[in-house]
Amino acid sequence: MHDRATTPPLFSQVDISPSAISSTTSGGEPEQTRLLREILTAQDRQNELLEELVNQLSAPHKQRNQELGQWKSANPHLAQNCRTAAETLSRVQTEFLATLTQEVNENAEVLCDGEFMLNEFVDRFGPRLAHLNGVLQVLAQLSAVPANS
Repeated sequence: MHDRATTPPLFSQVDISPSAISSTTSGGEPEQTRLLREILTAQDRQNELLEELVNQLSAPHKQRNQELGQWKSANPHLAQNCRTAAETLSRVQTEFLATLTQEVNENAEVLCDGEFMLNEFVDRFGPRLAHLNGVLQVLAQLSAVPANS
């Protein structure tokens, strides 16, 4: 038969009496309080690092916005022309997207089944859409009303 003394117990006992909970460190404060203080200190340091990171990441964005604001102030007529052009190209883009989606919907089966037709579609619409989006983005940035900072 098995000797029970040779097998280690499956569960161990944990002393949860008040004397076990109030273990103190050499400084006289409870260990939980010391650990909480260490966690708080680490969290404060982490917050400082996050603030520094946000400042580092936002500095180029702030500088770019300042430069755009200066350009718009120096060229108000050109900024207004960019706004008008962006509005016009936005309407052109809407019509282009309507044509593109109509083409996709009418030729869905052919596009799914044939790689050649898909490549033709991408070659036909892809570059034009990419370039149009790029031009619109530039015009939108140059024409945007500057935010009050």
